[in-house]
Amino acid sequence: MTLRDDAKADDGTRSGPGTAAEVLLVFLRLGLTSFGGPIAHLGYFRAAFVERRRWLDDRAYADLVALCQFLPGPASSQVGIAVGLLRAGFPGALAAWIGFTMPSAIALVAFAYGIRALGDPSGAGWLHGLKIAAVAVVAQAVLGMLRSLAPDRERATLAVIAATIVLAVPSAFSQIVAIVIGGLAGLLLLPRGDAASDHAPLPLTIGRTTGVIALILFFVLLAGLPVLASTTGAHLAALVEAFYRAGSLVFGGGHVVLPLLQAAVVPPGWMSNDAFLAGYGAAQAVPGPLFTFAAYLGAVAGPAPNGWLGGAIALAAIFLPSFLLVIGVLPFWEALRRRASAQATLRGVNAAVVGILLAALYDPVWTAAIHGGLDVALAAAAFLLLVAWKTPPWLVVLLSAGAGALLALV
Repeated sequence: MTLRDDAKADDGTRSGPGTAAEVLLVFLRLGLTSFGGPIAHLGYFRAAFVERRRWLDDRAYADLVALCQFLPGPASSQVGIAVGLLRAGFPGALAAWIGFTMPSAIALVAFAYGIRALGDPSGAGWLHGLKIAAVAVVAQAVLGMLRSLAPDRERATLAVIAATIVLAVPSAFSQIVAIVIGGLAGLLLLPRGDAASDHAPLPLTIGRTTGVIALILFFVLLAGLPVLASTTGAHLAALVEAFYRAGSLVFGGGHVVLPLLQAAVVPPGWMSNDAFLAGYGAAQAVPGPLFTFAAYLGAVAGPAPNGWLGGAIALAAIFLPSFLLVIGVLPFWEALRRRASAQATLRGVNAAVVGILLAALYDPVWTAAIHGGLDVALAAAAFLLLVAWKTPPWLVVLLSAGAGALLALV
């Protein structure tokens, strides 16, 4: 990056430390327009923070993605929290989460209040258009990351191997296996660069002591909340425990959390299975992380607290583990990634992450969105707008939604 680039990014955003208000505005726009699930979110994030604003370079961003793939919880939200933390400290982390999460959370709480009056949006044409937009966003992310993170035949081979593993055995566990294989291959087979020059340092605002405290608190709550819920018998304690456990134990995020949430809220009688499935259908129609489904569940669950208060409690409980894990692990991650051996490992891991993204481009992104020739044409047009015409992703999302609505009439 040149001195001029470092002083000012393409859109006028200055590099270096930022403010929580700046972070909030950027993530609020992402929270309003980031459809397509966690893999698509990572594509939106890369376009916003690597390409346009240059808050991070491609390697630093890929390292954050690799870290969050290892952690339980919603990977895209954790990447957002980490970006906010690096940009503006603890207020930035909170601002990133609020901006990215609140639009969909508010929409789902509103749906909870009006569930009987609203229809199921799962078959709407505009929603299908949003899924097609996700195909273009993920394809752009794969192309960009392939060029920067797997530019040679060794790392391109690792990416293809990782994609094959994930497609052959689709699960969160297979993603972890692919990342581990990529890391081992990087450590054993890839050349080791100069530790001082391979990575610009992450602008950390927290130290290891803070990280240790956050990790201790994470495990104390994970072990203590079930005891508190069982001994008090209070619904509030049970509500917090159920959603904190879901946010702590689910690897892969997104749809992987649904069976755990269903087991937590339906068998105890907090809601019917029909109400659960209706909320899941609505969650597909809103932008942002799928974990905001917790806001809907907390709002419709019974007994009290429910409504907007129950939604807020469930939302905070399911995301609290992500905050504690990111804050706890990031200081140690920065020290590790600067070692020559660790950098070789990370190059292999990053190549594997590209492969995982490539696999996700096919399943679930492509398989869920592309059902015929017109869908392929719309996806190609959206990709052209993103790559060749440099159209903002939010505008591509809106155009794709409109086109999807028109296609539904054909």
